[in-house]
Amino acid sequence: MVVVFVLGYLAIAFEHSIHIDKAASALITGVLCWTLYVLGMYDIVDMTSIDSWFIAQNPGDDQSVIAHWVTHHQLLDHLSEISSILFFLIGAMTIVELIDLNGGFNIITDKITSTNKVKLIWIIALLTFFLSAALDNLTSSIVMVSLLRKLIGDKQDRWFFAGIVVVAANAGGAWSPIGDVTTTMLWIGGQVTAVAIIAKVIVPSLVCLLVPLGIISFRLKGDVTRPTNTQVSAHGAEISTKERNLIFFVGIAGLLFVPIFKTTTHLPPFMGMMLSLGILWLVTERIHKKKDYEIKRNITVMGALRRIDMASVLFFLGILLAVSSLQSAGQLGELAMGLDNSLGTSDANGVLIVSLIIGLLSAIVDNVPLVAAAMGMYPIAEAGFFATDGLFWEFLAYCAGTGGSALIIGSAAGVAVMGIERIDFMWYLKKISVLALIGYFAGAGAYIAQSIILHY
Repeated sequence: MVVVFVLGYLAIAFEHSIHIDKAASALITGVLCWTLYVLGMYDIVDMTSIDSWFIAQNPGDDQSVIAHWVTHHQLLDHLSEISSILFFLIGAMTIVELIDLNGGFNIITDKITSTNKVKLIWIIALLTFFLSAALDNLTSSIVMVSLLRKLIGDKQDRWFFAGIVVVAANAGGAWSPIGDVTTTMLWIGGQVTAVAIIAKVIVPSLVCLLVPLGIISFRLKGDVTRPTNTQVSAHGAEISTKERNLIFFVGIAGLLFVPIFKTTTHLPPFMGMMLSLGILWLVTERIHKKKDYEIKRNITVMGALRRIDMASVLFFLGILLAVSSLQSAGQLGELAMGLDNSLGTSDANGVLIVSLIIGLLSAIVDNVPLVAAAMGMYPIAEAGFFATDGLFWEFLAYCAGTGGSALIIGSAAGVAVMGIERIDFMWYLKKISVLALIGYFAGAGAYIAQSIILHY
């Protein structure tokens, strides 16, 4: 399974060299990993450990019973989580495309008049950082990449800005209880509290972004080239300023409503996203009801759905399937346990090193199972490193949230941006990864210095 995962990872990394779309490689990798897991389970599962009722409901030989058991108890369980992410992604992309089709983003782009690369990248990065904390890193990255398409015409320049958007989105999400899924997990699990995680991690997260921006400021020269047509024609539709503004503000309000909905109802985030999409769908249908059908179908949700890059969604599906198979087979848990056994967490140095390594590993595999494994290994203590708001949990939130920026497929934000902009894996590795790593370690140093100065 690990060999297949590594080979699939390499196929994704060298997508342009082998001329195979990364979505195909990801899907094959995900399905093959689960297939090998099911076939291998026959040798390691004790049939007596499977519930007798389940065996009675699924007659057949031992191999078929085990396959049914794995499917029902593990694959479908993971698929529910994966589906939640995919529906969330589809909903967010549709809302963003709908705002774009109706010219809503011109409200922002018209106010960003600077074409100087240094000024523009600071504006985009800081806007992404704080937007990610209010929404989440996935949604904010989708929104900001859509803005970049209105601001920057040259593909290479836009890719570079999009790479910094990934770094900014992950940094902004790490210090917010709703900004990154791993921070949310720690918050809901009681490992951290909202006030403490904001107060203690916002500065390291900001340093994680500001240091790369400072380096970039000395390297970037010149101005960006604006797209020749920055106004959305909407397929010949005449969209009034009032209609454009209404759709923009309803759409953005819908995105901001998602974390509020989740906190209030405790339902999965995709439910809030679907509700927001439904409301925006209703609004656009009503305000465009008198327009010609052929024009209307291009500026409402039906038109937005046609513009969504489904290959990106399938790529996401394949990656998450592959990682979940390694989680179910125990490789990720063994990895976390091996870290603890080799480094130990009995002192502050061990705690910090384990968190740093988990953060770097999250650039290769999903940070969610790694953090989940850590939460299972270390119960919340009354005092010390593992107490609520303790050193380990806060530093883990920072590391797991920002470490994924080192590779473009190391975070949900990176995967989304890679799919939307078709960014090459190796290009990101050469142009952004070093900057992301410098920021990662700079932010880690800021957290350590802060903890020493403030004695916590």
